[in-house]
Amino acid sequence: MWTHRHALGPVARRAVAALTFIGKHPVSTAKSILSLDDSHTLDDTLFARIAREIEERGYSICPTALPEPLARALYQHGQSMKKQEFTSAGIGRGEDFVKSDFVRTDQICWITGESTAGASWLDWAGGLQRFLNRRLFLGLFSFESHFAHYAPGTYYKRHYDAFRGEANRVLSLVVYLNPGWQPDDGGELVLYRDDRDDHGTRVVPLMGTVVAFLSEEFPHEVLPAQRDRYSIAGWFRVNTSVNNRLDPPR
Repeated sequence: MWTHRHALGPVARRAVAALTFIGKHPVSTAKSILSLDDSHTLDDTLFARIAREIEERGYSICPTALPEPLARALYQHGQSMKKQEFTSAGIGRGEDFVKSDFVRTDQICWITGESTAGASWLDWAGGLQRFLNRRLFLGLFSFESHFAHYAPGTYYKRHYDAFRGEANRVLSLVVYLNPGWQPDDGGELVLYRDDRDDHGTRVVPLMGTVVAFLSEEFPHEVLPAQRDRYSIAGWFRVNTSVNNRLDPPR
């Protein structure tokens, strides 16, 4: 089961409890849930793997698992985007947003679904959201994501995607769009078990690799690369709207 040495956050505890129940009450395999066509079957098989690995260890790493047509379309769209469409990334949201080259130096472009590739990506992520809500009962409410470009030598230092107890970002999702990536190219994602972990698990940003992890449980960083590095980073959020104030905003 869970390998963390520290106490789980409330969202993580809910996921583990739900999956303990599921383990005692078997459900149909992903392949039999949706078999309307091959793409749905393959997607649900991948979604089931992500759900299982999140239950077992809180994160999932699936090398070259994103459907090839989608990965190719996203890569081609990213390559066709103009430099002006990307902006310097920052940290925080709303009034707390700041830019800090000490923390991160990548460039990003938010995905709105206006492009064909972007709409296809959001549709795929929506399928994952619905699957995880059925299997993990996480109550994922919305999804936001952006393209990320790391020029040679740029980085994102060790950080959390969400702070414990805030329950806004619940699950982080990353996919990589780098054909022909070599070990010497660097640019790995390093996923740490907790604040005491100094080694972490390194993920090579190979084309189509999918990574998902509980946002408030795993500190992580992006190491500098020797060549341009492209990815999509996204976050599934829960609905914490109060007093007619929408959160997440829509």
